[in-house]
Amino acid sequence: MSIIEKALAKQQQKNTESLIKAGQPSLQDEINNNTVNSRPKDILTLDKISLASRGYLIDNGTRKSIKDEFRQIKRKLLHNAFGNASKTLHHSNLIMVSSAKPNEGKTFVAINLALSIALEQDKTVLLIDADVLRPSISRELGIDEHPGIIDYLLGKSDKVSDIIYDTDIDKLKLIPAGTLHHLSNELLASEKMATFANELANRYPDRIVIFDCPPLIGVTETLVLANLMGQALIVVEESQTSIADIKAATEHLNEDLALGLVLNKAIRSHKDLYGYYGYGYGNEN
Repeated sequence: MSIIEKALAKQQQKNTESLIKAGQPSLQDEINNNTVNSRPKDILTLDKISLASRGYLIDNGTRKSIKDEFRQIKRKLLHNAFGNASKTLHHSNLIMVSSAKPNEGKTFVAINLALSIALEQDKTVLLIDADVLRPSISRELGIDEHPGIIDYLLGKSDKVSDIIYDTDIDKLKLIPAGTLHHLSNELLASEKMATFANELANRYPDRIVIFDCPPLIGVTETLVLANLMGQALIVVEESQTSIADIKAATEHLNEDLALGLVLNKAIRSHKDLYGYYGYGYGNEN
C-alpha cells in the first residue's frame, strides 16, 4: 500500500470514528437500518362476502350473466392495450373509468373490471382511486384507508411502490386515494401526475392500470387526466343519463382516446338487480 493509500485509509477510519462519537450512523448502519425498515407492506384483505352480496365479481366458481358481460368488455380493452391497436394509442394500458355525473355506477364498473382482469392467467391489474374528492374504492372493498395517490403527489410518499398495495386477490393491486386535501383535483392536473402516469405505463408494460376518475361534467381536471390515458370507459345510467349529458361529457375528450360507453343499471330481470348489459366502443382504434 502506498503512502497516499495509507493516509486515505487512516483518514476514513477517523471519519467513521467521529461519526460514531457524534451519534451519527455510518453508511453500513444506514444500510442495516434500511434492511430492517424495508419490510413488505401488509396484504390488504378484501371483504369478499360483502362484495359478492353486492354484485361484485368474486370468483367463487359460479357463473353469472354479469361475469360474461365484463368478460366481453375486458377482451376489447385487452386487445386495445396489447394487440395491434396498442400501436396507435398513447399509454394503451392506462384506462380511465368515468361518467357524465356522479352516482351513475362508475366505481362499481371500475372495481368489477379490475376483478375480471385479475382472473386472466398472464396479466396483472392495478386499480387506482383517482376520484380524490369522493373516494369510495376502499370503502367498497371493505378495507381501511391507507396513504395513496394524493400523498405521493404531495411528496409525503417518496416512491410509487410505497403506495401500491397487494391484495388477497391474486394479480390485483391497489392504489387508494389517500389523504384528503383541498387541492386534490388540482394535483391530478399537475406535472407530477403526468410523470406518475408515464411511469406506470412504462414500468409495468404488461399490466392494466384502471383509474376510477371523477365525473367529466363539472370537474375540469378529469379532462386533463384523460389526456394521460390510452382508453376510457364512460358509464351511463339507463333512463337517467341524457344524450345531452353524454355529449357534454365526451365532446372535449382527446379524439385519439379509445372511447367506450357502458350502459349501467339496466335491469333484465328481477333476479339480477346489478345489470350491466350494454357496451359499445365509439373508436375502433
